[in-house]
Amino acid sequence: VQLQASGGGLVQPGGSLRLSCAASGSIFSIYAMNWYRQAPGKQRELVARITNIGRTDYAEFVKGRFTISRDNARNTVFLQMNSLNSEDTAVYYCYVEGVRPRFGAGSSDYWGQGTQVTVSS
Repeated sequence: VQLQASGGGLVQPGGSLRLSCAASGSIFSIYAMNWYRQAPGKQRELVARITNIGRTDYAEFVKGRFTISRDNARNTVFLQMNSLNSEDTAVYYCYVEGVRPRFGAGSSDYWGQGTQVTVSS
């Protein structure tokens, strides 16, 4: 299973970005899809999570500004980020949980490679 994240970049304070992360490979289903972020000198932290039935959870620091969604048919998760500020500058990673393969038993979790988001004027 491979995860390809995209959509990062440089944006001015108050601006918006939309991140995407597509999972590919032998995938029957994915239980939960997450976005984490890691700023320089800080630990990686959960930003948002969405389960296979659409239940969402957000970190307090993004509530009301970020929206997570997913397209189950394309095994893709999105993160719409609005009202960005400098504290949102970080590498954003997607993380998928409970990936069941098309063939075989069991499930696994995977990390994507990250996409840089820089908020600066």
